[in-house]
Amino acid sequence: MKPFEKQAVTADNALWENCNARLEPIDRRQNEIRSNFWRDYNRILHSKAYRRLKHKTQVFHATQNDHVCTRIEHVQHVCSVSYSIAQQLGLNTELALAIGIGHDIGHAPFGHDGEKILNQLAEQHYQGHFWHEGNGLFFADKIEMLQNENGTNTRLNLTYAVRDGIISHCGEVDQNSLYPRNEYIDLYSITRPNQYPPYTWEACIVKIADKISYLGRDLEDAQRLKILGKIQLEELNDIRRRYYSHLLPSASNTALIHNFAIDLCQNSTPQKGICFSEECFQTINAIKEFNYRHIYSHPRLAYYRQYAGMIITSVFHLLNHLYKNGTPEQGIRENEACFPKLIRSFHKWLDDYTDYNANNNNIIYSVLDNQSEYQKSIIGFISSMSDYFAIEIHHELISFE
Repeated sequence: MKPFEKQAVTADNALWENCNARLEPIDRRQNEIRSNFWRDYNRILHSKAYRRLKHKTQVFHATQNDHVCTRIEHVQHVCSVSYSIAQQLGLNTELALAIGIGHDIGHAPFGHDGEKILNQLAEQHYQGHFWHEGNGLFFADKIEMLQNENGTNTRLNLTYAVRDGIISHCGEVDQNSLYPRNEYIDLYSITRPNQYPPYTWEACIVKIADKISYLGRDLEDAQRLKILGKIQLEELNDIRRRYYSHLLPSASNTALIHNFAIDLCQNSTPQKGICFSEECFQTINAIKEFNYRHIYSHPRLAYYRQYAGMIITSVFHLLNHLYKNGTPEQGIRENEACFPKLIRSFHKWLDDYTDYNANNNNIIYSVLDNQSEYQKSIIGFISSMSDYFAIEIHHELISFE
C-alpha cells in the first residue's frame, strides 16, 4: 500500500464532496467519460489564459532562444513532477495535474517583475494588491470563458480543490514539512500568498513541485545564456558536494529534479507531512539562495526590470487618463485613431467585463462613476497580456507612422 492512499481525494475520502463542489451546476453529458478533476484539467487546457502562458516570462524575458523556458513550459514541468510524486505516494494524480496546469494562469506579463509592478500600481491608485495566485483564482472564476456544446459562453467553473490549489500554490516553502489545512474556507478570504496551507495533500504536492521544477531549470537557462560563469558553476558544485554529494551526481536540471522528487517520496508520510530529508532540504535552500544571488539579481535582469516597468506603467497611465467625468467614453473616442490596437482590445475588455456596455450581463467591474473599479479593470486587462502583446502595445504608444 502506498503511504498516502487513505489521504487521496477519492470517493471514500471525507473531503470528497467539498473538493468536488463547484460555484454553479456544470453541464453533464450522458456519455461523459472523465472525472470531475480531469474535466477541470481539460477546461484549463482550452482556456485563453493558459494559451497565453507560451509568451509569458518564466525568468528570462521574451527570449529568441527556443530552448529557454517560458511560463507554459514551467507549468508543464510542474505537472510532470506533480504527477510522478502523486502517483508514487498514492494520491489523486488527476487532481494534481489539474492544479498543476492551472496554477500560473494569473501570472502577469514579464514574470514576477511584472507582478511587482502591477502590485505597486494597485497600491498607489486604489490601495489594492496584485498577486498572481489571487489573480489566478479571479481569472478562473470570473474572466475565463468556454463555449459549451450549444455555443454559449460559460465560466470555467472549476472544483473547489482545483481552485484552492491555484490560490494556495505559492512555491516559496521555507519549512521542511507541509500539511494541508482542515478548514473548508471561502477562498476569497485568502488575501496574501502563504496565508493558509492548501486544502488537499495533492495541492501540497503541487506547491512543492513548483519549487523542484524551477530551481534546476533556471540554472540550466542561466548557463545557456551565459549568466553563470566558471566561478559561479564551481560554487554551485561546492554546494552540491557540501550537502548532498552522495546522491546528487551533478547540479544539472535532470539530476536535481530526479533526486529531489525521489527524496521527497522516500521521506514523506501522513505523520511527517510532505517533506525532504534534512540534507536535501538544506541543499534546496542553498541552491535557491545561489539562484537569487547570481541569477535573479544579475545586472542584465535589472535592465529587463526597468524595461518591463516602463511598458506596464506607460500602458496603465494612458488607459487611466481615458477616464473623464465618470466614464472612459470620451477618452476612448479621442485616442482611438492614435492607438487603434490598444483601444480596440481595451474597449472589448470593457464591453465583456464592465457596465460600460449597457447590454452586458457579465459585469465583473462596475466602472461607471467609480474610478477605483476602472483602475482595477486596467490592472486585470494588463495582467492578461502576454509579453509580446504588451511590447507590441507599447510600440504603438511610442511610434509615429
